[in-house]
Amino acid sequence: MPEPSDIVHALTPYQWQPMVTLVCGLVFLLYLRGLGRGGGPGFWRNTAFFVGLGLMYGVSQTQFDYFSQYVFFIHRIQHLALHHVAAMLLVLANPLPVLAQGAPAWLRDNLITPVWRSGPVRGAYGAVQQPVVAAFLFVGLIYLWLTPSIHFDAMLSGWLYSIMNWSMALDGLLFWWLVLNPYPPDPAQHRIGYGKRCIVVAVVAFPQIVLGAYIFFYGTGVYEYYEVCGSPWPIDTDTDRMLGGLITWIPSAMMSVLGLLIVLSQMFRQEKREAERMGRDAAASGSTA
Repeated sequence: MPEPSDIVHALTPYQWQPMVTLVCGLVFLLYLRGLGRGGGPGFWRNTAFFVGLGLMYGVSQTQFDYFSQYVFFIHRIQHLALHHVAAMLLVLANPLPVLAQGAPAWLRDNLITPVWRSGPVRGAYGAVQQPVVAAFLFVGLIYLWLTPSIHFDAMLSGWLYSIMNWSMALDGLLFWWLVLNPYPPDPAQHRIGYGKRCIVVAVVAFPQIVLGAYIFFYGTGVYEYYEVCGSPWPIDTDTDRMLGGLITWIPSAMMSVLGLLIVLSQMFRQEKREAERMGRDAAASGSTA
């Protein structure tokens, strides 16, 4: 059994990043405040939110972050959590209505809403929510941060390492919101149709498979940082690299499969709602004839 002191140490930030703590803490408190005002979204959405937010915080602000800076496959698990799993869970929770309900009126009316409705913000959001741009960014950021020279510099630089992790988390949220948001298609709100969602989520799988396979089979000596810094575990650098390649290859692709299944489920539910609505309209028209 681990000692209480060991548990406390494991949950203590390796390198405290105040902005991560502030953002996660603020979102957590606003969500609790929104729930306290009634109209909660239900058990499964609440669970998805708390697990997703906890996972984002856990891989960034606990001792897990220490191992992710010295072990390549742990680093790949960290980015899988930030870019795929936690981001998907938060999107599936659809926490925005609860967060809006929990935000103080003065903050919502005087800051959040005006900023969101401003031209530059709406323009930037519309640009990154274009399917081609969203898919390019989603895959491109993975390739960018795994480019050996860039990866080497990012792992040695505190501020670049922070930018890398923030970019993965934010891009993951934007991408999964594009393909998994629970609302019906609406071009005015940058919500694409279900067919395009399926294509986008499927397209991003193949480049990740290629990259993961390349790292697994041909990446010997590519990620020299982990040879230079040394590992806290007795693990061979080639084994570490191969495990990192497998994580980039298989779980990432499986997340696309899961995303595709979720989109299809949303499409079928929307079609069922439309059919029921048309049935009610037809019944109402018949009763008034």
